[in-house]
Amino acid sequence: MSRWDPLLAVQEQDTTADQLEHRRRTLPARASLERVMEELAEHERVLAEVEARRHALARAQQRLEDEVTALREKAAEHERTLYSGSVTNPRELQALQDEIAALERRASTLEDEVLELMEQAEPIDAELSALARTRAELDGRAESLRAEIAEAEVEIDEALQGVRDRRAELVESVEPDLLAEYERLRANLGGIAIAPLVNGHCGGCHLALSAVEVDRIKRLPSDELVYCEECGRLLAR
Repeated sequence: MSRWDPLLAVQEQDTTADQLEHRRRTLPARASLERVMEELAEHERVLAEVEARRHALARAQQRLEDEVTALREKAAEHERTLYSGSVTNPRELQALQDEIAALERRASTLEDEVLELMEQAEPIDAELSALARTRAELDGRAESLRAEIAEAEVEIDEALQGVRDRRAELVESVEPDLLAEYERLRANLGGIAIAPLVNGHCGGCHLALSAVEVDRIKRLPSDELVYCEECGRLLAR
């Protein structure tokens, strides 16, 4: 076994770990959940607008109903005065009757306005009910996606732990100085620090080395560090 074999095995485990971590970060369910959360955010915006309209109608309706109540109470008070016998002057009695009639007309007009507001509220209430159903559906989808993500993460984490355990075993067979150089290159070369040299081609960048470089490498001791002239990776040979 050459000095490169253990390091190539470590590289294989590191590559597998990188792939698993990438898979964990880019689970399709994550993108789906992000879209659902965007839908929820838009849903909340629409809901807030509809609720604001509904609350405005409710406030207007309450204001009118309070005014109707006040008018009815005032009319009732005038009626008690009218029939109490305390007023005997015909003109005053007629004035009370006219005031009562005016109050009743005003109250009736306001009651019609209340009915109009109630009619306006009906489609808004229906819209709120539809929004509530949509919210429940979106919440259900989000919860399902979170569960899917959690399940996938457990599976990937178990696989990652196996890869890391295997790497720890393999590292023991790698020379410390070689491992240090490997870690340095790996940090700067996208995770791939060493690659086999096959038929004059670098297994990392897949480019062909010049004939002069290939000939030079052949003349070097088999354990000497050699780097790809194109990508800078260690070449195992």
